[in-house]
Amino acid sequence: MKKFMEKYQNRIVGNKCIPERKAIYSDFPKTMDIELQEFLKKERGIQQLYSHQAEMFNKAQNNENVVITTSTASGKTLSFLLPVIQEILKNPKTRAIFLYPTKALASDQYRNMKPFIDYFGQHKIQAGVYDGDTPPNERSRIRSSANIILTNPDMLNTGFLPHHNKDGFKFIFSNLKFIVLDELHTYRGAFGSHIANLMSRINRICKYYNTSPQYLCSSATIANPVELAQNICGKAFSLIDQDGSPAPEKKYYIWQPPIIGKDGYRLRPEQEASNFLPELVVNNESFIAFCKSRRAVEVVLKESRDELADGIIEGVDYSNLISGYRSGYKPEERKEIENKMVSGILKGLISTNALELGIDIGKIDNTVIIGYPGTRASFWQQSGRAGRSGKQASTYLILDNLPFDQYIAIDNEWLFSTGSENAVIDKNNLTIQLSHIRAAAAEIPLTPDDIELFPNLGEVVPVLMNGNELKNENGRFVWIGKDFPAGDFSLRNMNKESFKLKNKSDFAFLTEMDELQAYREIHKGAIYIHDGQMYQVEEMDLVNRLSIASPIKINYYTVPFVDKNLKLIKDFDDTSLGRTTKHFGDVQVTDSIVAYKRIQFHNHQNLGFESLEQPLSKSFQTEGARIVLPKNVSEIFGIAAKNMPDHWKTYFDGMAFSLLSAAKMTTMSANEDINVNTMLENLEDGIKTSICIYDLYVGGLGFAEKVYEVFESIVKQAIKMVSGCKCQSGCPACVGDYSLDKAVIIWALQNIFEELVAPKEFKVAEQPPKVLLEKQFKYEDLQKNWGIFTNFIRGTGEYLTEFLSNVQEVRINTEKLTLILKNQFYKQWILDKHNYTNLMNMFKHYVELPNNFSIDVEVNEDLDKSFKLNKKIQERFAKINK
Repeated sequence: MKKFMEKYQNRIVGNKCIPERKAIYSDFPKTMDIELQEFLKKERGIQQLYSHQAEMFNKAQNNENVVITTSTASGKTLSFLLPVIQEILKNPKTRAIFLYPTKALASDQYRNMKPFIDYFGQHKIQAGVYDGDTPPNERSRIRSSANIILTNPDMLNTGFLPHHNKDGFKFIFSNLKFIVLDELHTYRGAFGSHIANLMSRINRICKYYNTSPQYLCSSATIANPVELAQNICGKAFSLIDQDGSPAPEKKYYIWQPPIIGKDGYRLRPEQEASNFLPELVVNNESFIAFCKSRRAVEVVLKESRDELADGIIEGVDYSNLISGYRSGYKPEERKEIENKMVSGILKGLISTNALELGIDIGKIDNTVIIGYPGTRASFWQQSGRAGRSGKQASTYLILDNLPFDQYIAIDNEWLFSTGSENAVIDKNNLTIQLSHIRAAAAEIPLTPDDIELFPNLGEVVPVLMNGNELKNENGRFVWIGKDFPAGDFSLRNMNKESFKLKNKSDFAFLTEMDELQAYREIHKGAIYIHDGQMYQVEEMDLVNRLSIASPIKINYYTVPFVDKNLKLIKDFDDTSLGRTTKHFGDVQVTDSIVAYKRIQFHNHQNLGFESLEQPLSKSFQTEGARIVLPKNVSEIFGIAAKNMPDHWKTYFDGMAFSLLSAAKMTTMSANEDINVNTMLENLEDGIKTSICIYDLYVGGLGFAEKVYEVFESIVKQAIKMVSGCKCQSGCPACVGDYSLDKAVIIWALQNIFEELVAPKEFKVAEQPPKVLLEKQFKYEDLQKNWGIFTNFIRGTGEYLTEFLSNVQEVRINTEKLTLILKNQFYKQWILDKHNYTNLMNMFKHYVELPNNFSIDVEVNEDLDKSFKLNKKIQERFAKINK
């Protein structure tokens, strides 16, 4: 490894070594059942508990609600499992609900409970995973017999609570002693706000059945675990944060991708990872690599596999030793990948933050984090996946060209010495609470006492009565609307509408995603990648919410271009800020996908933009904080914007980028919490431009309101961040783009407080040659330029380009291209629907084609030697078989 690291030492701009930590043990608590102690000793080889496990057991025995925040792989599962098992052994009627944020994690954690069930026997303990994949007969068994029910919030919302008085659920809620929330830190933002209301509903139902369950929670390290647990569960909590588990020595490397080329372009972290990960494989180093998006997972996976297949070691193909892992893979695919990793068949996984959670994937030597994940809490969770075997572990943080990443390059200690962020929720968000009040009303009639759980109850009930969903019966409000309003909303997305993607060749289901993600990833023309297999979307049916794609082999992927539009609805507050004003109110956000660009694999060159035939738009109302730009700033930016090409960033965008970066750092918010855009507004003294920072959720989640309160600090922080960037004149890290002059952005930010003279000269992006946006070849020239075309297409490395290069003659008419072949079998082969589709797609991308273009194939009988050759091959084949 030392020699291996020398190759990349010029990339390492910082490192940290955290020494080995010794275990702190405690004797079994005196109140622990002897039979349980014997199980731990005989079956698990545990003679003592870690100190935090013993502390958890004792606090649980004292009926305290507990949240534990010890490190990854510190035995938190056993910490909350032991008191639950003890209670079940004492009272077999005891029921416990274990809540996990994902189905995959629930299934994985069930394996940790199997040894208890096998040892004590099903007559004492039963457990089961109850989710959308559970067969009906197994669901019935779990409802009637299982002491421990492992499930997820979605099933609790639509399966458990609406049916609390039937199908065995009544017995569960009447005997519910424990609710365990694992991975509590994932319940933040809109998702966490939903979960808080979900817990209010379950507490309300438990009260109806005269039970009051005890909460046991586990969380990654965050700044406010007790506050978060109390906000979500609605009860007082005790904290356990002293970690008694051992940990090996861990090394952390801060990796800065190099700047290349005359324009000073910094390599993308995905490019660096695609070169680095294959090196880990051939050096027999196991790893998990984290990407920030599903697309990035597939890009890094394909490029890494290409490197391994081409032979880092000549003649050896290692490409089957790595796999992707993300949402969108089918459950059976994910389970197979997990098992291969645990068994050692795979050396590495490339994943989204889906594997940030505690799913067992075996012993990992290295974690590679491809771009700072946005919060220190996520960084420590991801890096904690390595080193579970007790061996020394390494983490490589490959920096992106973004503000936080580049700040870490300058000040490594900010990452290591600063505490984790707060997890923020707003359980009183009106949109979220309205959904849960409707669901609660259908479960049990509403009473005035419910105002303790739902503060907006007084405002919501009259609206529901006017909408004929509630009626007053003796002072109680009874649900008379349609059945199961809990199914009307999603806990995870702004709406529950989803799109499916299917394979055109066999109509097999490929994936499912929410509406906005579908607009970005499976629009017509998009390239969807699934475990290295590429599909091109040919049709998007907006009515039936279905996209159809065909398998294809090409050398590029697609990235959507999103046009954002903001419209003011109503202001709630405004005040002066320096030379201008700041405002807070409701805004309407419209995201439109209007085009996409094609990015070539490996060199990541932009192959050009393609406009969508029909823009895909989604609108929602939320809260926004905006600042009106001083007149001189708007005028200068407006002049510069006229010289900017389409789809390029303007100085409005650059200033907005710097303010958003500062807002995230100041308010401790993440990419999924807030965004920014410019907006034109009609004020009393004319049309002015504002920059608005808004919440990424219907109705808002409180982040924009916080921005409004500290806007002055945010502007000053933006000045500091842009001024402190090490780039010469502006880069993606400080102002969002190399084409923007950071001196102009600094001037604009400073003008909020005092009027300054504008820079006399500043760089303006040059117009790219228009030829880059046109197709490379014209249909009418194909016949005479066929050799030029095939030489060009061969260089792309796409599927069937080698075949086309061997086609010596073509003929064209008005709408049909005819390929002249030398072999009858090739005609059948090329007219196969898969190959024909690939050929059609290739020509569509590189050639300006007539509307009804088609491909035909002819065989030149004079050149066809296949009959004679086939006869010879058959003769030799017969000899071999003898």
